[in-house]
Amino acid sequence: MKGKILIALLLLGTVSVNAREGSFIRQATPRDSILVADRLLYGFELEDVPDSIKLAFPEVQSPLMQDVLALPVWQVDTLKIRKIRASNARLLTIRAQIAIQPFEEGVYDLPPLQVQRIRPDGTSDTLRFDPQQIDVRTMPVDTATYVPHDLRGQIRYPLTMEEVVPWVLGLWGVALLVAGVAAWIGSRRRKEEGAAFREPAHITALRKLDRFRGDKYWAPDKQKQFYSGVTDALREYIVARYGVGAMEMTTAEIFADLRRTDVPADLYEEMKGLFERADFVKFAKFVASPEDNATVLPQAIRFVTSTYQAEVEEEAAQEEADPAPAAPEARHEEKDEDYMPK
Repeated sequence: MKGKILIALLLLGTVSVNAREGSFIRQATPRDSILVADRLLYGFELEDVPDSIKLAFPEVQSPLMQDVLALPVWQVDTLKIRKIRASNARLLTIRAQIAIQPFEEGVYDLPPLQVQRIRPDGTSDTLRFDPQQIDVRTMPVDTATYVPHDLRGQIRYPLTMEEVVPWVLGLWGVALLVAGVAAWIGSRRRKEEGAAFREPAHITALRKLDRFRGDKYWAPDKQKQFYSGVTDALREYIVARYGVGAMEMTTAEIFADLRRTDVPADLYEEMKGLFERADFVKFAKFVASPEDNATVLPQAIRFVTSTYQAEVEEEAAQEEADPAPAAPEARHEEKDEDYMPK
């Protein structure tokens, strides 16, 4: 009998310790009063709950009561864990709460909270907590002096340097970028205009051929460079003078097309022999004699000057056949002179 009474007292003591914190209600955003639509937290705390105990929370109804809404979800947190060394058990401090919101002014008696405690052996009991009371108020309005006002416009704050400097730097950066792009476009146009104004083909060819004057390129190890430079200059001239795609043709193809032009027969044979000798030097490792090397540059220069001179003579003959008419301004000036007094 004494043992049974002792067990009952221990159980009562446990209930008393676990529920001694009781229920609470606090504002989610602390203020000096509770206003309409304030969010409140309504709950309880339990201390020294063994970790082997299970808690079963009742379902929350929404609205919790008239004019008081509730979020139907329990928020359960473990605030503290205390270990007992002797039994290696853990005692927990638990907080459980729900969120409520009153939407009408007045004094409300909230319903009591409860939780079911289930032990490892399957026995259970229910802990009940005293209800709380809340006094919900609204903002007082003095009806004697109250005057309704229209909605206020947006507040315009003065500009600060921290706000202005990034915009100024950004505009400067954009201006520098635009100036750089404009300068690049201008330089590119100038280059294109300079490229459009090209010197005559015979001047370009003679200038390139002049680089190979002297006998420093006649050595066997430099003959390939010598003949390649001379024939490349002649190929470019042939392209510009006769419209033959000499840069991508073989020697036989070049002279097959030149045969249909006005190149004199002696120059034709001379240039054909020069190009064939260059092919032997470049591709067959042929070593030309100093006598042959000495004739290369004079033959190339004679080909350029002779064909260019023929072109000049053709243009002069065409101008003589079709003389340009006199300018109207010149005729007008002559008529004015006829009428001048003597």
